[in-house]
Amino acid sequence: MIDGRWRSARRILAIRLDNLGDVLVTTPAIHAIKRSLPLAEIVLLASPVGAQAARLNPDLAGVIEYDAPWVDPWQRLPHDSARELAIVEQLRAEQFDAAVIFTSFRQSSLPAAYLAYLADIPLRLGLSIDASGSLLTTRQRPLDIPLHEVERGLDLVAQVGLTTDEIDLVLEVPADAANAAATWLSTQGIPPAGIRRGPLVVVHPGCSMPARTAPPEQFAEIVTALIERLEATVVLTGTDDELDLVTSIIDRLPPSIRPSAFAAAGTFAFPAFCGLIQTADLVVTNNTGPMHIAAALKTPVVVLFALTNPPEQWGPWRSPHRMLFHDVPCRLCYSRVCPHHQECLRLVSTDQVIETVTTLLAERTSAGREREAVAGGVA
Repeated sequence: MIDGRWRSARRILAIRLDNLGDVLVTTPAIHAIKRSLPLAEIVLLASPVGAQAARLNPDLAGVIEYDAPWVDPWQRLPHDSARELAIVEQLRAEQFDAAVIFTSFRQSSLPAAYLAYLADIPLRLGLSIDASGSLLTTRQRPLDIPLHEVERGLDLVAQVGLTTDEIDLVLEVPADAANAAATWLSTQGIPPAGIRRGPLVVVHPGCSMPARTAPPEQFAEIVTALIERLEATVVLTGTDDELDLVTSIIDRLPPSIRPSAFAAAGTFAFPAFCGLIQTADLVVTNNTGPMHIAAALKTPVVVLFALTNPPEQWGPWRSPHRMLFHDVPCRLCYSRVCPHHQECLRLVSTDQVIETVTTLLAERTSAGREREAVAGGVA
């Protein structure tokens, strides 16, 4: 049953201030708000990076970008109290009835709760291990059982009766973005599905955290094996800042197979990048945003998953995937930079990756045939 105080809320601010993947794993909980309160407008307060995913979420009526100083792991934001005072005034002007503060299990909800308090948002829901005083009008205490981040978000909104049975990640690729991805593939001379000899594999080697980024030489070995053993066409993607990384990987490939590897760092706007992942047969990446994009779009994904974080908490949600890692004594270190030569990633062999890719591709083909059989009335 929906909490009576929330039943009449018509302007709801959802807050998720960290990265792209964090916003995506919050989308089922946002969907629960929309399904439970269909007359409400939901606006997301997000970082500039996270806002990219938010703009492809049909459950949201709007997005407000904000770089929060308490979500700044590299301490790059200059001290500027005027920035925080300005966002308070902007939120106050929006006249929100309620705020839901989503955080990862290692973050405090209280800075964002104080922001909402100063913006005169009367209902404030968040998880807090610390006493929150009157900053939160509904405080959820952490559960003692391990939960996926999606489940944590769903459990939070359920505290005030907001629920849904539709718990897939939410990401809607616009038709023009899908067309832009298809046009780029065509201009590169990459044939469409059904004509290509092998699979189209997107390899995304970058990550915002060095400890979660497999080394370029490892990705070069994987790309080489994908092309030589599976006749794959490989598109290497990344941000503008990751162009050198992508170039260094292609430079490590044997010259004979380089025509099958395409550099696409900084090439796509975010919606078209999602369109590319939607088109691909499979994605290979680190534990980073594109892993969650692939999960949202149900594209099979093989993840070189650094054990800095629990795989069961942050892995791809309700999608075809495999997470590969080598177990190490220092697991769950939460480090941004690894002091141990990334053994949890480096000791994953190329053979393991290729065997896993082959298995997922076979499962994808089998599932496609079953769908065709059902559609044709055979099954």
